[in-house]
Amino acid sequence: MSLEAANSSSVKLSLPLGYQQDIFQELRSDDQLILLARGLGAEERENEWIGESLAEHAAISMAAKARGLCVVNTDMMSVGTREKMYSQGGIFSITSRILVVDLLTSLLDPESITGLVVLHAERVVATSLEAFILRIYRQNNNVGFLKALSDNPEPFASGFAPLATMMRNLFLRKSSLWPRFHVTVAKSLEGRKKAEVIELEVSMTDGMRDIQNAILECVEVSIGELKKGNTGLEMDTWNVDSALHKNFDMIVRRQLDPVWHRVSWKTKQIVNDLSVLRNILHSLLTYDAVSFNRYLDTILAAHTPPPGSTRQSQSPWLFLDAAHTIFNTAKRRVYTGKIDDSLVDSGAALSESLHTVLEEQPKWALLAEVLEEIERDTFHKPVARDDSNGTTLIMCSDQATCRQLREYLQTMHVHSTEETEDDKSPPKRGANQTSASFMMRRKLRAYLMWKREFVKVSAALFAENEKSLNASTDPNRGSGGQRGKAPTNKRRRVRGGSATASTTNRTIGGSFRASEDKDIQVASLLAEIQPTEAETLEKQEIGADPLDDMEDYFELFEMNDLVLIHPYDGDLDEHVLEEVKPKFIIMYEPDGAFIRRVEVYRSSHSDRNVKVYFMYYGGSVEEQRYLSAVRREKDAFAKLIREKGNMAITLTHEGKGVDDPQDTFLRTVNTRIAGGGRLVATAEPPRVVVDVREFRSSLPSLLHGKNMVVVPCMLTVGDYILSNDICVERKSIKDLISSFKDGRLYNQAETMMLHYKYPMLLIEFDQNKSFTLEPFADLSAAVSASPQDLQSKLVLLTLAFPRLKIIWSSSPYQTAEIFAELKKNQAEPDPILAVQMGLGVGESATDQTFNQTPQEMLRAVPGVDGKNYKHIVLAVDNISQLANMEESKLDPIVGREAARKIYGFFNRSVFDD
Repeated sequence: MSLEAANSSSVKLSLPLGYQQDIFQELRSDDQLILLARGLGAEERENEWIGESLAEHAAISMAAKARGLCVVNTDMMSVGTREKMYSQGGIFSITSRILVVDLLTSLLDPESITGLVVLHAERVVATSLEAFILRIYRQNNNVGFLKALSDNPEPFASGFAPLATMMRNLFLRKSSLWPRFHVTVAKSLEGRKKAEVIELEVSMTDGMRDIQNAILECVEVSIGELKKGNTGLEMDTWNVDSALHKNFDMIVRRQLDPVWHRVSWKTKQIVNDLSVLRNILHSLLTYDAVSFNRYLDTILAAHTPPPGSTRQSQSPWLFLDAAHTIFNTAKRRVYTGKIDDSLVDSGAALSESLHTVLEEQPKWALLAEVLEEIERDTFHKPVARDDSNGTTLIMCSDQATCRQLREYLQTMHVHSTEETEDDKSPPKRGANQTSASFMMRRKLRAYLMWKREFVKVSAALFAENEKSLNASTDPNRGSGGQRGKAPTNKRRRVRGGSATASTTNRTIGGSFRASEDKDIQVASLLAEIQPTEAETLEKQEIGADPLDDMEDYFELFEMNDLVLIHPYDGDLDEHVLEEVKPKFIIMYEPDGAFIRRVEVYRSSHSDRNVKVYFMYYGGSVEEQRYLSAVRREKDAFAKLIREKGNMAITLTHEGKGVDDPQDTFLRTVNTRIAGGGRLVATAEPPRVVVDVREFRSSLPSLLHGKNMVVVPCMLTVGDYILSNDICVERKSIKDLISSFKDGRLYNQAETMMLHYKYPMLLIEFDQNKSFTLEPFADLSAAVSASPQDLQSKLVLLTLAFPRLKIIWSSSPYQTAEIFAELKKNQAEPDPILAVQMGLGVGESATDQTFNQTPQEMLRAVPGVDGKNYKHIVLAVDNISQLANMEESKLDPIVGREAARKIYGFFNRSVFDD
């Protein structure tokens, strides 16, 4: 950090608030971890705003050492280019995978680094690449500074001594906590003039409330079933309140992972259903009625087995009466009035078969009223001119909500002729009687057309699924799969009489079934919502504008007349406030971090007045989720404060002398004295040659932690070279299944057998999961293979390659121990020789492609194998170009048969049978 005026006696600060200045002074004086509350510090888009700030500082100060930010985030940047950049110095933002390779290869000397700044310190765990980088840095550089920042306190408050563990991973001894209730923070944000906040509680409609209660009932029943089926686990946090948060299903899955192979199918299904139900709950408050009903159609289609299928794959919550409430109420919010099918055939009641409801979101009318109030107050009660622009800023959760609000605000004053003449229409608030009827009618027309096509797609997908089921049916599985269970064609017994069992919206098994509308009813509904003359005059949405005659039709708006709709986007919100300088802010949905950013913005600019409208649904999960997030953050900081008060000083291993020299010598002694051998001591530590693509895993970091020298190279054969005779190909279970599917593993085993005396296949499991193949039945099903199929393929692999050794490892930690044992009595590998293995005549290591993601996508395409994919890589620039090539152009590259498969894959229609 050459921009720091470390040698200067005084530093001119541009930080307006007291707590910001205190944090800077603490960071400048000592290496430590700074933990902030959300909204008080940095988050995403660091490279952009740090680069802009540094470039602006360099341009203004004209200092010789002032430089901008250099971002190194692509694998395609050559080694020579990076070496030249490092030699020139500067401030760099480097991807972890590139930086660790450059440090290990001494392309970047750790001793030449002035300091490191770690953002998002909560992501640094013991096995992460960031912890690996910090370890290399501290072992070779004790002089440079090390600063860490985080604005997410929850990960620091879970587990045993989380703060001490995190500081040990970061090689830091001091920490500083800055919650919202910190005295300096509170004084900085509350001591000056505060923003005017108007809280607007919106009542949900009866339909929304019924759906929300039904979803919560499904969540509660699902959690109850989980508790009954898994009694031996820690389940204190398994409740409806916790289920509203995004990471709840991840927490449940993490607790179930060690016993995942022993839990029932029902438990696995419920874990997946919890995330689906949470998404439905979120969509209820953000989607309009038509889009929400459409979303439920896709969920029901995804959870419904194909016609004629005997697989019991439906979710348990679909068997509840609450599911009937969810789907029926959602449809009644769009249209209603369905009659008996016998009356439709007579034609007597066609005019009243279906009629539109098109329930509007309650927040829409309130938003229009707030905007009208802002406009009225601005005109009748002009305030004194300040530094604000007078812009109205509307903040919401995501881009979809932004598009929805934009469309509503553009069309809320468009009224159809039928609506104005209808006496049954509810009265609208506001002088101009805003309405979303135009938008909702357009969405309903699009929905009905989509539904017609969706039925065709569903039928095609079901037929394809049936083909794959029939092709891969295991006769042994069919006889044993239903052992001990009732036959699938038996009706489920329903308590309380036969009314529920005999309803037309239930299948034979008892799950919910969507009631299809007749074509004649849909036709009458379409006739009712045909565009009126007023709607026809409205301009259509512009997908792509060539910007012809731009000067005639485009102009800059006055900032006072501008209404800007923007999604919550982390730290970017702070820059939006600084650039837009809004006078009015409408928070369409609650967000705790943005509230604090508004506080910081208002306190930092005393010459800017801000009026905030805070909207939320009263008694909804939206309100509960916001209050719960605030409470959890406060509890996390309280726990951290207690731990910091009782925490002992963290001693970090710094410098090269990590171990005692005598221990290091003894570890490198060959103590085997057999057959007349002598006691041999090696001066060099153990060395392992690692493929650069393997740094996505935690194993290289663990090998380095066991005092092995990790040499990153671009290997053609194998992933780890332990000696000149031992080559190891590492596979996770997921990678093993995909390697068997595309035949890649056979080619890799063949090349290892050809070049090495002891080829080995390492099958590595996750340390948090059970050491068995059973938990991966879900992954196997995705590639049409069962655990038994995987075992049989492994047997065939050993029969085809008798010299191939298979190593089973329960975790990366055990793998590091296995490698240490394998390296005993072995000579150290030669990195140059390892790189040359497998290269053809005239090829060099620099010709190998480094970026593996496109190659993995390419190998998944039918017709592409390990032999012809290199020809495709040399002839085609990207996947998009390959997808658009004709079969005749593919023929000379890969051959006629492969060209036919590739062309057929990219040009197949989902409507085809």
